[in-house]
Amino acid sequence: MASSIEQMRANVGKLLRGIDRYNPENLATLERYVETQARENAYDLEANLAVLKLYQFNPAYFQTHVTSQILLKALTNLPHTDFTLCKCMIDQTHQEERPIRQILYLGNLLETCHFQSFWTSLEENRELIDGITGFEDSVRKYTQVKVWMNKYGWTENEDGQIFIFNQEESVKPKNIVEKIDFESVSSIMATSQ
Repeated sequence: MASSIEQMRANVGKLLRGIDRYNPENLATLERYVETQARENAYDLEANLAVLKLYQFNPAYFQTHVTSQILLKALTNLPHTDFTLCKCMIDQTHQEERPIRQILYLGNLLETCHFQSFWTSLEENRELIDGITGFEDSVRKYTQVKVWMNKYGWTENEDGQIFIFNQEESVKPKNIVEKIDFESVSSIMATSQ
């Protein structure tokens, strides 16, 4: 099956180049590709965003089931911002539809690190992830806070809060020394007068 998904990925990649990306006649192929991603535990953000963009341009073709699969696949790629990108491409009316609303709620729980509430809510709505191979394992990887703490050097204080270090908080100044001799700039100085 791996060669099948790779072949499909290559075909979809060709569809997404140029103006054909926004051709609604390609929507059926892209929707089948989303189904294949869910079944084969694969992920292609560019193709999924193309589907959502086609739904924006052609609201009559909107498929709640396919959109739900795209959102769930984006959740499997946390902590990347794929879920937010996908969510922003769905209009408010469709965000209120039952399965999409539930998935957005689950995404909010994950993004705000309410993991226990997430698992409880997921257990109550198991039908949402039917057909999404590897969903729970992918989410478990994201929720393993201790692994992230070790990887990024985060620390836990005595109150049980985790202190997250980031680039902005640990800025170290760099001294850059340029060795420019007069001959290399003399021609520039002569033309500027």
